[in-house]
Amino acid sequence: MNKSELVDVAAKESDLSKAAAGKVVDAIVAAVVKAVAKGDTVTLVGFGTFKSSKRAARAGKNPRTGEALKIAATTVPKFSAGAGFKAAVSGKKAKK
Repeated sequence: MNKSELVDVAAKESDLSKAAAGKVVDAIVAAVVKAVAKGDTVTLVGFGTFKSSKRAARAGKNPRTGEALKIAATTVPKFSAGAGFKAAVSGKKAKK
């Protein structure tokens, strides 16, 4: 499913126009990105948690030449699926 398909489903399920549903999807994505970029955690109960995670500096190698190189430390986004989402994907019922 891509963004336009998600907008179509959101519009149909919520009785909104596609334009309004698109604005809602854009606003939600922007809010999650802004919060995680600030270092906050966004938790959607039953769906999952978005947060930032620090990745330490490490040594790597150039796959073409085999030459050793340093990979700098960075902050990356991380998503952890919630129990309800995991259960839905696996086909099992979520534990209460």
